[in-house]
Amino acid sequence: MVALSLVVCLVALRPSRHAQDTTQALPAGSAPFAVAVNPATNKIYVANFGDGSITVIDGATQAVTEVHVGTHPAALAVNAANNKIYVANHGDSTLTVIDGATNRTSTIPVGKSPVAVVVNQATQRVYVANEFSNDITVVDERGSAVNIRAGIGPQALDVNPVTNKIYVANRASNDLTVIDGASNATSTVAVGVHPAAVAVNPVTNQVYVANRGSKSVTVIDGKGNTHSIPVKTQPVALAVNPAANKIYVANAISNDVTVINGADNSTVTVTTGTTPLCLAVNPATDQVYVTNQASNTVTVLDGLNNTVSTITAGISPRALAVNQLTGRVYVANLRDGTVTVIDGASQKVTASGKAGARKSL
Repeated sequence: MVALSLVVCLVALRPSRHAQDTTQALPAGSAPFAVAVNPATNKIYVANFGDGSITVIDGATQAVTEVHVGTHPAALAVNAANNKIYVANHGDSTLTVIDGATNRTSTIPVGKSPVAVVVNQATQRVYVANEFSNDITVVDERGSAVNIRAGIGPQALDVNPVTNKIYVANRASNDLTVIDGASNATSTVAVGVHPAAVAVNPVTNQVYVANRGSKSVTVIDGKGNTHSIPVKTQPVALAVNPAANKIYVANAISNDVTVINGADNSTVTVTTGTTPLCLAVNPATDQVYVTNQASNTVTVLDGLNNTVSTITAGISPRALAVNQLTGRVYVANLRDGTVTVIDGASQKVTASGKAGARKSL
């Protein structure tokens, strides 16, 4: 994980609209680093970077199970169609495949130090960004894998299932690799300095790239045309609400989120907590959730009017994911080995803490 300089936020956030006095213990492993949800099964998967495990949470019962994977799992993705979970293990350059029905695992070798993984639900193909071998591993539905050359330091991925194109942000070469999912042919698009995140709006066929080093977001249309939108300091994460055609950018050092109107590219800046690192959108409720790593909070942004409330999380919230069917939000707290569960309907914390037993497989 790249260290960030910390800046104290001087603007007070409005308090949460609801009390936060209902808590339960949901333990995770060591250094929970990433989260993904399978809404079809109501299972939540938390990658624990420190101990090589995945915490599996039953969203209905809140029962917690542990599945052992490779070394330093850094990213994961869910294929809801076949109930498989894909875990990129940064430390041993493998991809663990978890069967969601049984929690049994298999392992696929990938490139060096994978940092991101995404599934194209339309084709059942999985794409893994390998940071130090400068390539993308493509895994088909049978588990066969091939490597495709990318730029230098591929850092983030997203897919447009409508066009069957995959977009790779290359941090060190300041460009975007575009993969044709049908042929695996690639093309390259120049973006800003040190692209750190990429997100696609499949409805408008627009691609958004957060350029951490140049305080900008590059917008790429379906024909490959680009233009740049200024944002605040060190944009590190993106989230898209296709229903509202809005794009949310977490600016880690200026402690805010830039809201981009996808129709005209106009922007609004909304203050968050300290060091916002990750965002998740629930299009059903038009709510945006932002982890503030240095202030141990989650900012809840109302997409309708850009007002915010704040919820206390665990220590150093690193990542989060939303189950759109239940409205619950799951927050991985890096420094205390916990998961905070937020009831998206009431914005009340319903689970946080360390107590409770974990079952090892």
